[in-house]
Amino acid sequence: MKILIAGATGAIGSRLVTQLVARGHEVVGTTRSAAKTDALRALGAEPAVVDALDPDSVADTVAKAEPEVIVHQLTALSGPADLKSVKQMAAATNRLRTEGTDHLLAAARAVGARRFVAQSNALWMERTGGPVTDERGRLEPNPPADGAEAVSALRHLEDSVTGINWAEGIALRYGGLYGPGTAMSAAPDAVMAEQIRKRKFPIVGGGSGVWSLVHIDDAASATVAAIERGKPGIYDVADDQPAPVHVWLPELARALGARPPRRIPAWLVRPLAGKAAVDTMTRARGISSEKAKRELNWTLRYPSWRIGFTQGLG
Repeated sequence: MKILIAGATGAIGSRLVTQLVARGHEVVGTTRSAAKTDALRALGAEPAVVDALDPDSVADTVAKAEPEVIVHQLTALSGPADLKSVKQMAAATNRLRTEGTDHLLAAARAVGARRFVAQSNALWMERTGGPVTDERGRLEPNPPADGAEAVSALRHLEDSVTGINWAEGIALRYGGLYGPGTAMSAAPDAVMAEQIRKRKFPIVGGGSGVWSLVHIDDAASATVAAIERGKPGIYDVADDQPAPVHVWLPELARALGARPPRRIPAWLVRPLAGKAAVDTMTRARGISSEKAKRELNWTLRYPSWRIGFTQGLG
């Protein structure tokens, strides 16, 4: 099968290339940086330099590749963790989830691609109901003002991809990613890990927000399963142990050799980090991946973050 991965040098994208090539697929991997083309060749992919926000650039690349499947893994979530940079990365990612999605879908339709798989995430599930939801849950309809653009971008991506009738559209709601190449890894330059080591990533309020986490290799293997045998719709992708922030964050700090995270009242964090950040730390809901395991025959290598933090951060 010929597969085009948009965002092939990202955390999931690079592992996805490796897994797909190992399974005998022909892979074209896009990157916005010519300096990364050699790395893609080394993984076994045919590289293509693309500006994902330029519809002509996207259309030309897809037309040349003529893929059967397109995988949308485009984000801009990398780099320094200062407030200005985080806002810029979030805004760029929102554009990739709206304009970038539209450009890829148009190009996919033009070449007759039969399946389109896109990256969503589960951080903004509706803040009502129990601590865990599944694919029947919807994205939060009334997010804080500083989170509204991000939620709107996720909704646009999910609705656009699952709403197509000319191909099979699949959206994958990933849990929080950890492991090599992510912000939560043992690497010295991993952004979130660095903040944890410096005790700058606190437990906010009671830390009652429930997060579902997933190791990067498991996220990639679920994506491979969706590419090969997924049906149209949404799949939740996370491990089997959703947990409140106040439970998993100290364990991550311990695994990184850091001191326990500080505890800071929500009212103190809100003016500095914003209402959205406080909301995700105190009100987030976890997800269930039973559908993905059942329908995709997907097996977790790390069924719990407790195992993953011990064995899979390096």
